Amino acid sequence: MTASPIAEDRGKTVGDVMGVVVASVRSDEQLDLVQDVMNLGRIRHLPVVDEERLVGVVSQRDLLAAGLSQVLEFDGVERRSFLHSVSASEVMSAPPITAGPELTLVEAARRMLEHQIGCLPVVDEAGHAIGILSEADLLRVAFRIGAPDTEDSETLDVR
Repeated sequence: MTASPIAEDRGKTVGDVMGVVVASVRSDEQLDLVQDVMNLGRIRHLPVVDEERLVGVVSQRDLLAAGLSQVLEFDGVERRSFLHSVSASEVMSAPPITAGPELTLVEAARRMLEHQIGCLPVVDEAGHAIGILSEADLLRVAFRIGAPDTEDSETLDVR
């Protein structure tokens, strides 16, 4: 008898589905650069790394909270100037809630729900960021949707 697909997914770990960290910023980087990196990479969570160790995470939510300048009706130049005056360390979530690559997806999802966060940076034993697990990664596994631009990708039709 073969195991059900759900049983197979229960054994998956964070390391099986995490995205590889391809971008990070230092804690002393200004938010205008952080925003540019996030926009360019179309990412919602950006690891903050100092001396090769993960020290925090900046999320789109953090950027929005720091961007009170929008509420003050700053134009684009003024908003950018304001973001340039704020460093990542001032808005990042720290210390970050993390996971090791061996953590099960069930445990990872539970941790994300418990802390009300949208991602878990994945670190090795030395505290180096080696990946990131996002809500989207969990949804891909839960609904068996392949990664974008792969042969096994599917479209989820929700009505």
